[in-house]
Amino acid sequence: MGVAIGELIEKEEIELDLLEGKIVGIDSFNILYQFLSSIRSREGEPLMDGEGRVTSHLTGLLYRTSNLINRGIKPVFVFDGKPSKLKEDTRKKRRKIRTEAKSKYEKAKKEGKTEEMRKYARQTSSLDEEMIKESKELVEFMGLPVIEAASDGEAQIAFMVEKGELYGTVSQDYDSLLFGSPILLRNITVTGKRKLPGKDVYIEVKPEQIKLKSFLEKLGINREKLVWMGVLVGTDFNKKFPGIGPKTALKLVQENDSFEEIIKETKFKPDFDYREVEKIFMKPAYSNEYSIKFSEPKRDKIIELLVERHDFNKERVQSVVDKLEEKAEEKGSQTSIGKWM
Repeated sequence: MGVAIGELIEKEEIELDLLEGKIVGIDSFNILYQFLSSIRSREGEPLMDGEGRVTSHLTGLLYRTSNLINRGIKPVFVFDGKPSKLKEDTRKKRRKIRTEAKSKYEKAKKEGKTEEMRKYARQTSSLDEEMIKESKELVEFMGLPVIEAASDGEAQIAFMVEKGELYGTVSQDYDSLLFGSPILLRNITVTGKRKLPGKDVYIEVKPEQIKLKSFLEKLGINREKLVWMGVLVGTDFNKKFPGIGPKTALKLVQENDSFEEIIKETKFKPDFDYREVEKIFMKPAYSNEYSIKFSEPKRDKIIELLVERHDFNKERVQSVVDKLEEKAEEKGSQTSIGKWM
């Protein structure tokens, strides 16, 4: 879901060439949901194998990740750990949305309304434990690091970017900025054009870079006040203040030096402790137990997982693995494979 502050952000369009040779942290759950939402049939159905198991996420991981690697980009996949208790309300809300969307999708399907089918199908996306497990396996088989966050993956990546171990956070959500990631990279795993919600209009999707320091300077606030803005417009950990959008939230944090003053001005008494939400972003949990180690792709393991288990086309998978191996050999001729990425 993420925090809705996008309209205030001036995005810098970039070419993927800018990231050549750089190690980036992938907000894995965010990207997997992106794949599940976007990689679908014309009617909105996700890709599935012969047994009816969803494979859109694996398709995205294989082809779009290999595209990054072939461009010289070095992805590290960071997965969420134990979620905060405050996130449970958001998770319940998402489950309700999925349930309602499934019902609306079936109704649209019976009525033959393709556009509505596509609309509601995207809202039904969900990840189960087996899908997460296989996603991690595929990433590791491709020779890429998998890191388990203590809690939120975005917080873990922000910590690693600040340490200089990663260049930036790859995510579609803006939460990474609240967690303090110096650089947010959007539309890195997206290709082609995207349809605007509710409109028969398509826009070209281009990679974007957002630098936290420049963003805060432009708004004239610090990160703490950015977090306050998030609390006002709503985060994954709290409901939004009624009637307050990004521009009003910005004005409130610019004109007040404490959140208590903001509460008085809005005349809304939240049913949650804003200090708990603030702490999640300003002092997040992260792990020091991780390793950024790259290795050669495991051809047989990739084929077993994708072709034998999930009915992927063998020739297409082999073609991807061929390119991954060529890239590894190319870098290996310059330095040891362990140092390449």
